[in-house]
Amino acid sequence: MLSTRGQVIERLLRGEFICRTSDEDAWRFLKTPANREQIDDYLATLNRMVATVGGAGEGDVFFCAYRQLGEDERRVVGQQFRDVCAALSPLVEWLVLVQEAGAQDAPLTEGSALRLNELQSIVEDTPAFREQLARISHYRLFGSTSAGVDGQIKQVFKRLCELGYLVRPNPDKQIYLGTGKLDYLYEVIRFIDESEGLDLEGRAEGASQGSLL
Repeated sequence: MLSTRGQVIERLLRGEFICRTSDEDAWRFLKTPANREQIDDYLATLNRMVATVGGAGEGDVFFCAYRQLGEDERRVVGQQFRDVCAALSPLVEWLVLVQEAGAQDAPLTEGSALRLNELQSIVEDTPAFREQLARISHYRLFGSTSAGVDGQIKQVFKRLCELGYLVRPNPDKQIYLGTGKLDYLYEVIRFIDESEGLDLEGRAEGASQGSLL
C-alpha cells in the first residue's frame, strides 16, 4: 500500500488538483513545508514541480507543472492548453447559469455547495434557464442527448465530477461541492482574456445575460 507521500505524488502526476475539498488529507500533507519540499525534490527528477493557484478560504490549490519547457514539454502543454480552451465556453456558460439561478453575487468556487435538486427546480420554473441548460448540456463537453431538464442537468453534474470540477461527498445526497480546479479555471480565463482578448466573459454574458468574474 502506498504511503501518503506516494499517493500524493501519483495524484499530482495524473494531473489532479489537490485542495481541501477534494482531498483534505493530501492537502494538509502538502501544506506542511517539509512534506512539500520532499515531493518537490522527487518531482524534480522528472522535470516537474508542485505549483499552486490561490484557492478559497484557507486555500492553496496544488497541481503538478513542468520546471523547464523543452520542445516535448511545449507540445504537451500546448495540447493541454488547447483542450482547456475548447472547454471554456461550455464551462463559463454553465457557471454563469449557476450564478444567475442561485441569485449569487460571487461565482462557484472551491468549497461552494451546489444542490442539484434546488437548481433543477429553479431551471424548470424559468423558461430562459431551461433554454440555457438545453444549449449547454448539448455541448460536446457534456454530451447530453436528453430533451428534459432532469436528464440534462444530471449529465452535466456527472461530467463535471468526472472532469474534477465538482465532488459529491455523500453518494446518497444530491449535494455537490466545487473543487480547487475551479479556481485554476478562473485563472486560465483571466490569462486568456488578458493575453488574447477573447472576451469569454462577455460571450457568456451575451448567451446568459450574467456575470462570472
